Amino acid sequence: MSTISLPDLGRRAKAAARVLATLPSSAKDEALALAADRLADRCDEILSANARDVARSLETGASATVVDRLRLSEARVAAMAGGLRAVAALPDPVGEVVEGYVRPNGLRVERVRVPLGVVGIIYENRPNVTADAAALCLKAGNAALLRGSAGALESNRVIASSLSQAIEKAGLPADAVLLVEDTAHETAVEFVRLRGVIDCLIPRGGPALLSMILEHATVPYVLDGDGNCHVYVDAAADLSMAERIVVNAKMQRPSVCNAAETLLVHKDVAGEFLPQVSRALEGVVLAADERARPLLPGARPATEVDFATEFLALELAVGVVDHLDAAIAHIARYGSGHSEAIVTSDLEAATRFVREVDAAAVLVNASTRFVDGGELGLGAEVGISTQKLHARGPMGLRALTCVKYVVYGHGQIRS
Repeated sequence: MSTISLPDLGRRAKAAARVLATLPSSAKDEALALAADRLADRCDEILSANARDVARSLETGASATVVDRLRLSEARVAAMAGGLRAVAALPDPVGEVVEGYVRPNGLRVERVRVPLGVVGIIYENRPNVTADAAALCLKAGNAALLRGSAGALESNRVIASSLSQAIEKAGLPADAVLLVEDTAHETAVEFVRLRGVIDCLIPRGGPALLSMILEHATVPYVLDGDGNCHVYVDAAADLSMAERIVVNAKMQRPSVCNAAETLLVHKDVAGEFLPQVSRALEGVVLAADERARPLLPGARPATEVDFATEFLALELAVGVVDHLDAAIAHIARYGSGHSEAIVTSDLEAATRFVREVDAAAVLVNASTRFVDGGELGLGAEVGISTQKLHARGPMGLRALTCVKYVVYGHGQIRS
């Protein structure tokens, strides 16, 4: 595919999308099942390609976060295959009547879910996105036009070809999944300017990628933005529960966007909780404000930059606040609108936090790590939107559709 021009790939994707939009659920589900089997069958080949990608990344001095996102294992390949089967088992949103009503003149009006068309995904270093995005796009009746990073190219090639082969075997267009193999920056810019081809663009990557989108994109896009996520431990928190939540939110997988980056603690429990949780956060580098630092020996002084940073590593900013209002104000100032959590047994505090914190997801007495399509029952996700138009939060099947009005009459004309 490397010799195929981007406009040609776009034309093929558009043609495939027209076919996919009319397919019954059974045809799409069969293709997804075959694709899952194909990934499992080619596991060794996928892992060999991925090992070469990882080796090149290590040679170039890639960070531990980048390598973690890139690296596959038998378990991760099995999870990709399982994700395809999970998507196949989900209800098909295409054709769903969102709303229906009858006008006084007898017109029957329905709002019906339909595919977006061609969904463009541009992403960095996460080959699992190739399978997740393709599965969701296919189930929602869309063609997936994928542009991954140079660092994951060999992995993406094998995964994408596996999916295409299985889809074709099921009698569907192989071009339902197309990988752009040219990873040059100029091609990325051309990709995000494919007006008339890409109906919705979803970028998944760091600040540099998002800046490029904001500067160059001429197609509609949904931003999968930064995850500067907070956990606030309230005065009325169960501190044992709070410790488990903070440790999980920070340490379970620190390189992902729903990991906690800042811990805020109410002053009334800081003296007891911070020494307690610091022992559990073994290996985590702490950056503490002037009120938290005396309670956290070894912590470095926290700066404005620390509180504004998505570390994606075993680092955590820590602050002590006087009350709930201060915690909400801190989150409003530094948060990225991704996922924010409160730990409390005070129903009024929880209610205020849920109502007043502006984020795609707000959690009460639960880890931020649950803000994930699979964990929230959406199957695989194509990203987590931090914006407010079209889609917000984990983007599953319904986020890959739009609605059209269907109007049934019996000869009415407008006077």
